[in-house]
Amino acid sequence: MNGLADIAASMPAAVSAAQRWGIAVASAIASRNQPFRDAILAEASREVDAAVIDDAEAAAALMSMTNIYYRFRHLIGKPGYSEKQARLRMNRLAKATTSKTDLELFCLTVSAINGCEVCLRAHEKAVLDGGLSEDQVHDAVRIAAVVHAAAVALEIPMAPSKVAQAAVA
Repeated sequence: MNGLADIAASMPAAVSAAQRWGIAVASAIASRNQPFRDAILAEASREVDAAVIDDAEAAAALMSMTNIYYRFRHLIGKPGYSEKQARLRMNRLAKATTSKTDLELFCLTVSAINGCEVCLRAHEKAVLDGGLSEDQVHDAVRIAAVVHAAAVALEIPMAPSKVAQAAVA
């Protein structure tokens, strides 16, 4: 995977380089394409502090749990479920290794990939309250969308002739 740093550098300037890489790592993990995830992690480890990667990994792991739970409650829509305590361990959200706002931003982008409206609204509010702008939120979700699309595209089987063409291109 050549050129990931070039792609990241060309992404919107509304978010910082560290935020771009955190979003990319969290999104690649959420997209569940192991080779792509590993390539993004390898590149990110050369580009940003380990704290960014740590928060991105935590965001992906936490949202893999919370997005399912809160999306269930939202989609079912029964008051009884909403009145029950979640009792999910989310302590890591209070222990950002970068900043609370960046960790929330990474959570927001994973929540966008996972399609959890409740979590999206909560994390969007947190990042706006933390000082980010709607342009930064918009660009963060665009980055997540591109990362997710790349992970999915890499899963599409190529016909043997296209594999040969790709190898010589």
